[in-house]
Amino acid sequence: MKLLGRKKNNAQTGAAGSAASPGAEELGAQTSATQPGTTAPKGKPTPKRNEAARRRGPVAPAPMTGAEARRRRKELGGPKLTRQERKAEKIERRVAMADRREKMMAGEDDYLLPRDKGPVRRFARDVVDARRNVLGLFMPAALGLIFVMLAVPSIEVQRLLSPAMLVLVAIMVADGFLVGRKVNRLVDEKFPNNTESGWKLGFYAASRASQLRRMRAPRPQVNRGDRVA
Repeated sequence: MKLLGRKKNNAQTGAAGSAASPGAEELGAQTSATQPGTTAPKGKPTPKRNEAARRRGPVAPAPMTGAEARRRRKELGGPKLTRQERKAEKIERRVAMADRREKMMAGEDDYLLPRDKGPVRRFARDVVDARRNVLGLFMPAALGLIFVMLAVPSIEVQRLLSPAMLVLVAIMVADGFLVGRKVNRLVDEKFPNNTESGWKLGFYAASRASQLRRMRAPRPQVNRGDRVA
């Protein structure tokens, strides 16, 4: 009987608490609305997935085969060109590429690589192209020595060619140092406010001098022996 009475008291207490709960809920809502950092209610229910899909519109199913995927890519790419139109477009691209290359070889600054742009680099190229460089003979001489070593498999010949190769390398290094030093000196005289490091400019001049004249890009704009001012 005591247990039944205790349950009855608990039930009455719970009923009283539930009767007083509306006021507590209103107070809690007001408190949560006034507390910072809380999120206000949206005011409308979140749309279901099928309703959101209807708003987006119909979605094409995934392609089942590779041919169907290629057909869709072609449709998105626009109308299909005929063979004559593709040929004309290819010729036009080739002509545009040849025109850009010709302007780059002519030394137009807008078409040059970043390493070749600027008046300082143009002046350095002119200094190198006007000079008779021993460094330009390195590749032909090295290829010639290698060909002789392979064509004449003689121990005596190889003994003579090995020191010759070392002497050739030493001569080329010395000539590269001289051309780099000359270019830096003339650049400092012509462009006193130049901020480019002497090592980079000297390496640029030596690398151009090591190439054959007909293979240099951009094309040389001065003749050998011309005075560059």
